[in-house]
Amino acid sequence: AAAATLNTSSDGVGFVGNRTECALLMLLRGWGTPYKALRDANAGRVVREYDFSSERKMASVLVRHPDPGPAAKGACLLYAKGAAEIVVRRCVAAYAPGGAPPTPLDDAARDALIEEVTGMAATGLRTICLAQKEVPASVLGPGGAAPEKPFEEGLTRQGIVGIKDPVRPEVPAAVATCQDAGITVRMVTGDNIHTAQHIARECGIFTEGGLSMEGPTFRALPEAELVALLPRLQVLARSSPADKLVLVRTLKGMGEIVAVTGDGTNDAPALKRADVGIA
Repeated sequence: AAAATLNTSSDGVGFVGNRTECALLMLLRGWGTPYKALRDANAGRVVREYDFSSERKMASVLVRHPDPGPAAKGACLLYAKGAAEIVVRRCVAAYAPGGAPPTPLDDAARDALIEEVTGMAATGLRTICLAQKEVPASVLGPGGAAPEKPFEEGLTRQGIVGIKDPVRPEVPAAVATCQDAGITVRMVTGDNIHTAQHIARECGIFTEGGLSMEGPTFRALPEAELVALLPRLQVLARSSPADKLVLVRTLKGMGEIVAVTGDGTNDAPALKRADVGIA
């Protein structure tokens, strides 16, 4: 969680940076682990950081093996975190509680983990899987240089965490105000569809008779089918920036006036294409 810090004062804890990573730092603090000392001790081992992307739905960091001796054979370790159901599908082993060595993860165990993740997401939790992998020296470049693309396959699961993103108290009323004014409010998010549905219900966006869909399904639809479904579409989950752009373009083609909100650089194309862009 290198993109976040916690500042503690008499007023409580202040979050600086990525809020998902801040939540992980809060978990560490609850365990009594000083993250700043860990970060300082390991900063020199970092070879390369692979930022989160909407396509991969994960981020990772490549670090030099903590064992400088011949046993490591020049290997590095890759630490990954991201959308739980996606990262779990890339795991072939899992750590057991109590520090026992990793055990193989077969299809049945993997499916059981996915089921557990789905149950967590259905209660509104954003689920993050933490995993690692040893990267042999043979795939590194000259001088141990990091490859351009991370080796985010064949991972070993370390754990799964659920993060609650509470809906701000004013949001349901703001959504209702828009709806009373004749504005259709839709949620487009990278979150798991179960998490998105739960939060959208809390906000008053996902209602009886409404439709929720995942990005891969959405982008595979022929335009005629898409146009027919759009009036009922209220939640688009596991979406990519391109999905949001397609949504805006199709709605405008249907004669709708479209306003888009977005707080990430990936939202720029959709914001620019919309009639009203709220950044």
